[in-house]
Amino acid sequence: MRKNEKEKKQRIILPTLKFMFGILLREKPWFIVIYIIMGIATAATSIAGVVFPKFIIDELVAMAGGDVQTHVTGAIMWAAAFMGVLITAGVINSAGNAVQDALREWLHEYIDVKLAERAMDMDFQHTEDPDALDKLNKAQEGMSWYSGGIMGITDSAYRLAVNAVTAVTSAGIIIFSSPWLLPVQVVSLLLIAWLQSQINKIEQKSFVELSKYNRIFGYVFWQLSDFRYGKDIRLYDSAEMMNNKAQDYSEKMLGVWKKESHDERKMQWGMDITNSLRDGISYFYIGYLAVTGAITIGDFSMCLGAAGTLYFSLNGIIDSIQGIVNKCNYAHRYIEFMDYPAAMTKGTRKVSGTDHTIEFRNVSFKYPRSENYVLRNINITIKQGEHLSVVGLNGAGKTTFIKLLCRLYDVTEGEILIDGVNIKEYSDEEYRKLFAVVFQDFSLFAFSLRENIAFSDDKANDPAIKAVLTKSGLSDDVKKLPDGLDTMIFKSFDENGTELSGGQKQKAAIARALYRNSPVVILDEPTAALDPVAEYDIYRQFDTLVGGKTAVYISHRLSSCKFCDHIAVFADETIREYGTHDELVDKPGGIYAEMFAAQAQYYTA
Repeated sequence: MRKNEKEKKQRIILPTLKFMFGILLREKPWFIVIYIIMGIATAATSIAGVVFPKFIIDELVAMAGGDVQTHVTGAIMWAAAFMGVLITAGVINSAGNAVQDALREWLHEYIDVKLAERAMDMDFQHTEDPDALDKLNKAQEGMSWYSGGIMGITDSAYRLAVNAVTAVTSAGIIIFSSPWLLPVQVVSLLLIAWLQSQINKIEQKSFVELSKYNRIFGYVFWQLSDFRYGKDIRLYDSAEMMNNKAQDYSEKMLGVWKKESHDERKMQWGMDITNSLRDGISYFYIGYLAVTGAITIGDFSMCLGAAGTLYFSLNGIIDSIQGIVNKCNYAHRYIEFMDYPAAMTKGTRKVSGTDHTIEFRNVSFKYPRSENYVLRNINITIKQGEHLSVVGLNGAGKTTFIKLLCRLYDVTEGEILIDGVNIKEYSDEEYRKLFAVVFQDFSLFAFSLRENIAFSDDKANDPAIKAVLTKSGLSDDVKKLPDGLDTMIFKSFDENGTELSGGQKQKAAIARALYRNSPVVILDEPTAALDPVAEYDIYRQFDTLVGGKTAVYISHRLSSCKFCDHIAVFADETIREYGTHDELVDKPGGIYAEMFAAQAQYYTA
């Protein structure tokens, strides 16, 4: 068991140290030199605090039976040298600490950016996977609160080196002056180290337990404070429920902390008793040597200082080693997340040509961690330039169909082909350039309108942006905005930011899709937030909007299906009906005919 634990630690500690120091050496190699200079200054201060007082005291004691002027001069020289070391070391460490603070901020930002890049780059299905989300939360907390990140681990390594130098020097002084002090310090230190290791295990166990609670508590907490949810919270009187949830998880977190504190208390008592015994034995032994004349008063001072310095240096070594191990265990969560395995096989093939045929061949799909199929035996071919309408009741699998087409998920069975080639063979970057998508739950960001549409601040693209604004029906609205295309959306970072209406947001999302100018346009409920007039304009301009591009159009409003070449009706986990509007609307007992008639009655009554 112990062998397995040791091997596990080696698999974590060494790769983590290599990873962290690799970043530091690659990005800021000059900082190692600063650490070395600061280490020399810090070690010199500790040793000077042990050695210099001995000579000062001996000079002062010698005044009683010798040349007063000579010994006073000697004491002053030793005191001046001592002060010189302290001042020089203080200046060096003060300057070094300022550089450390700046580097610490830079490294925190570096790690956060890399973490965000990984979160955005990883397979989409992981964003809906609780295990991946927990690992992301642990990576964030492990590299910030618990380990201190690269600087936290580097600081522990720095203290280890400084304490090692100080301990060797102090041990040498003790061996030559009061050798029995050495085993007293070592034995007490080993006991303290064992007690501290138990505390570290308790803290790591609590970290794992807290991770899930922290994520859920944070979610509820941010919902309570996010202004976007203000209307729902107030109109549905949900504040009490959310407060109760926050309180519930807060109490669970406090329970973990309370148990952690209780378990650690016994270890702390053991450490206090050990330290008291160590100090008592040390003072008795050195006092005995001084009384019997085995050492001078200056030696007495030096031995006490050396004993204390040795103990705290050895304790610092153990603490630094345990700190490195402990911090690496936390920081390794970051590496685990960065190395989170891909859910899908990535191809390298490029997409060639401009005309593309899409084919679903015997496709079935169930979501990860689910035993139930959402889609079964989907067979459909979408030719270049074809406009396909996808309809069906809620939960019929329409959006899942789109997710599979965009390869946000891989099919469970069957295959999807583009131009006769399985989409798994294409590179993700190349493949996704084929699609411009507007999902039901699209997002706008707290950037300018221009950046939300083009994801670029290049004003040279203004003519193209204005063209898609006109097509999407947003052009007149933009003219009324205070800064036009440069108007900030939302008030998150700009108090003058604009809150677009639901319809305006949807038009902006459509404009974004059109601006991408991909050969395949996918619109998932693109008019859900539009008023009837704006919706009619979108339908009327549908051919103009997508032109000769291939288009897949999902809508519950079946009147829109008239503008499409074919209609695929999803029901019972598959495509139950397929044809044109005219073919399906008159089909006796047909699903589409029944749905169309149900909607039409509200307009023909």
